[in-house]
Amino acid sequence: MAEHNQLGEWGEQLAREYLISQGYSIRHTNLHQGHKEIDIVAQKGTRLIFVEVKTRSTDFVDPLDAVDSKKMRRMVRVADRMLRQLDRPFEPQFDIITIVGTPQTSYRLTHYPDAFMPPLSGAR
Repeated sequence: MAEHNQLGEWGEQLAREYLISQGYSIRHTNLHQGHKEIDIVAQKGTRLIFVEVKTRSTDFVDPLDAVDSKKMRRMVRVADRMLRQLDRPFEPQFDIITIVGTPQTSYRLTHYPDAFMPPLSGAR
C-alpha cells in the first residue's frame, strides 16, 4: 500500500476515535456511491454528520484547502441519497477534520463542525 494511503487510513482512524470520544456514534466509514465517497458518517442525536478527513504529514499546505467546492458538492450528493433512503428524518451536518503529523511524530487534529452548508439546488 502506498505511503499516502497508509497516512490517510491512520488519519481516518484518529478521526473516528476522536468523534467517539466526543459522544458521536459511527454509522459508516468510507461510504461509496459510484465514484463519490464520504470518509465517515457519524450520528449525534438527530444529526447525521458527514465528515471529510484530510491528513497531511506537514502543514506546508493547509489540508483544509483540499476540500474545495467540487468535493463539497460530491459530499452533498452522497448525503442527499443516503438521507432519502432512511426511514426517519435527520438533520444533516457537514464537518471537516484535519490532521497534520504522522504516526511517528506528534500530530494536530482540528475539527471543523458545520464546516459548510449544502449549496442551494440549482445554485452555481
